[in-house]
Amino acid sequence: MTKTTDAAAAKGLPKLPPIDRQIELFWGQSVEWFGSHVVEIVVGSVIAAIIVAVLLAVRGLGVRLCRTDDTHTRWRTVIGRALSRTSIWFMIAVAAELVSVYADAPQSVSATIRFVFTVAATLQAALWARELILGAIEHRAGASADHSGLGSALGIIRLLVTIALFAIAIILILDNLGVNVTGLVAGLGIGGIAIGLAAQGIFSDLFAALAILFDKPFRRGDAVKWDTTSGSVEAIGLKSTRVRALTGEEIVISNANLLNKQLHNLARLDRRRIVLTIGVTYQTPPETCAAIPEMMRGIVESEAKCTLVRCGMTGFGASSLDYELQFDVHSQVWDEVFAARSAVCIAILRAFNDAGIEFAYPTQVNFTAAPDGRAVMPFPPLSTEGERPIGRA
Repeated sequence: MTKTTDAAAAKGLPKLPPIDRQIELFWGQSVEWFGSHVVEIVVGSVIAAIIVAVLLAVRGLGVRLCRTDDTHTRWRTVIGRALSRTSIWFMIAVAAELVSVYADAPQSVSATIRFVFTVAATLQAALWARELILGAIEHRAGASADHSGLGSALGIIRLLVTIALFAIAIILILDNLGVNVTGLVAGLGIGGIAIGLAAQGIFSDLFAALAILFDKPFRRGDAVKWDTTSGSVEAIGLKSTRVRALTGEEIVISNANLLNKQLHNLARLDRRRIVLTIGVTYQTPPETCAAIPEMMRGIVESEAKCTLVRCGMTGFGASSLDYELQFDVHSQVWDEVFAARSAVCIAILRAFNDAGIEFAYPTQVNFTAAPDGRAVMPFPPLSTEGERPIGRA
């Protein structure tokens, strides 16, 4: 007897036979079982073959469901992906377990088959759970990684989900085999807390990236504005988002900091409001001033995708009669909005020229006065009678 066996006996544990003895015992009981339970084994094998055939058909159905969806985000595709991951070794393990139970296999054979079945079923459950979780995430994202702009984030999510599920699967396998996993679970918990505290900044940005993935406040290519910065989103990474500013430079901002600010997504506007201030000279007749708002309506509504909101005189400026024109351009494309505003401005200039309306510009009038305060040349001299200009009736 070996020293290991003696130590086990001293601790009160059951003595295990040597490995060669276990193999010999397993082989002998298997031969004896096959000889005495031929009918049961044959019947169980037939049933097991039918179950394997059904599982193969289910896996084929899953493959066909995946082929019918180009976006790979529909629920039927998610379920199909999970079914298509059914492995052949799981089917064999299920068949062997069924035959073992039905044909009353001896203890050594049954224990061996049960061990294989436990490992196969646990790993297969981890594969199914992985595909369902990842499919649910992609379904919630609404599109593939390329469309969402979070390909790297989805990659790290796949890695984390895979590690977590297979770690749980290994712990369950060890627990079912009689191994004390309490210390292992405690160690993993303490290690996870330590890692989380050490990398809380990284995880903060990572969870912010996940929030962008699920909540979708913006996507790659959207025009956004926050604080005093405006630009187009070029890339959304695990830790930071890169925005191409209107001035040309690339701005890198952390995901957590970006979501903590008030952010304007300019790409989701169904309309953009344009406000123009127009000033005309004080010499413009009141009748012409009253007709200007209706003139603006005709100019704005003659342009495609433009709708007048309001137009009217807003006040008396230092050298102009001030009007405010507000109109909406129904487009999400800034180039179209810019072109529409330019067209309206040119049409206003043309209409004012045709109507003889003058745009106001800053002017100053100088008055020359005598020491006693009376106006003198170049103004016509005033008579003392009725203050009429001299030389006029």
